[in-house]
Parts: sequence; structure tokens; C-alpha cells
Amino acid sequence: MTRVRLNVAERREELLRAAVGQIEARGVSSVRIADVASVLGVSNALVLYHFSTKENLVAAAFAYAAEADLAHLRKLLAGRTSAVRRLRTAVRWYAPTGQAKGWRLWIEGWAASLRDPALREVAGDLDQRWKAELARVIEEGAAAGEFRCEDPRSTAWRLTALLDGMAVQTTSYAGPLSRTTMLRWTDEALARELGIDLAELTRPSAADPHGTDPSATG
Repeated sequence: MTRVRLNVAERREELLRAAVGQIEARGVSSVRIADVASVLGVSNALVLYHFSTKENLVAAAFAYAAEADLAHLRKLLAGRTSAVRRLRTAVRWYAPTGQAKGWRLWIEGWAASLRDPALREVAGDLDQRWKAELARVIEEGAAAGEFRCEDPRSTAWRLTALLDGMAVQTTSYAGPLSRTTMLRWTDEALARELGIDLAELTRPSAADPHGTDPSATG
């Protein structure tokens, strides 16, 4: 079958998408350059031409997948509703029971970064950017008088720590916790951090009369 000729940027993105899929399926330690090449029907040499080493390919694939989720997080946080509504939508989407992609990839990346300085740098930078986006909207809501929060950065850290921990549990183990339970815990944590009543946080809005965020379904 004749392959369509791609420019450098298109070919690189195609390779990254394939690498993400292979890392999720095989794990960082087991995935090979040959696996990525085989999926696309290209040579190992082509993959190495773009990324030089497996380590570079893994780090780039991890960043590629995480940037897509980060872009969606920014979109959710840039809505025209209150800061509280935007935060709830974003946090429930980010939760392991929502539609955020790549939890398996994140966990693989965390484990591999213990031995890979390049991947550790990429993962650490992306993690800080996630927290910064949440902290920015928390600060905005506090300034608008929606709630009180003296340290938005610490609040963002605690929220993401809870969600990351739940993600490890639900992704790594077939735990007994239901999706409903974990989303309730997510709401309770957010309400507690913002110093507002849970009923106020979950009260349906005019735009969402049933109190269900599309982002929280999956």
C-alpha cells in the first residue's frame, strides 16, 4: 500500500501518537523502537531519525499526550461561569473517573522518571503547569469574593495530590471504590478547600439544571 508522504511535523506527530499507544499497551520498560515502527509500517531508522533514542521518544510522547490534556484543562478553566463552577468541572474531569486521558501513561511516566532524568524533567514541568492553572483560577475566585483561600498554590497541590493518588489506586488495582464514591470525595475535597458548603458547590446552575457536568461522564 502506498503511504502518503508527510512533512516533518506531520510525521513526528504520527510517531508520537503511535508511541503513546504503545507505551500505554506495553509500558515504558517494555516498549521498543521496533514496536512503534511496526504499528506505522515504517523502519526503525525513520523513528531514530526523528528522536535519536528510545529515551527521547518516550519523553516526547509523554509530553505530547500531557500537553493535549493541559490544553483541555485550560479550555475548561477559561469558561464564562463562576470560578467555583469552572473549578468543579475541571477537577471532576481530571479525576480518574472522568474523561481525562492517559492516566496509565502518567503512572508509567512517574515510575520511569525515577531512572530517567530527561523524563523526570518533562514530567515535573508539566505537573507544575497543571497546578499553576488550577491555582490561577482559585486565586481569581478568591479575589472575586466567591470563597476564601489564603494560599491558592497549596490548595492546588492538595487537590491534585488527592486526585493523583486515587488515579494510582483505580488504574493499578481493581479497587472496590465506585465512580460515584470517588466523584463525591472529589466534590467534598474541593468544597473543603474552598471553604464552602458542599450543597453550594453541587447546586445546579442555570446552564446545568441537573447538576451534571458533561466533563464528568465517561
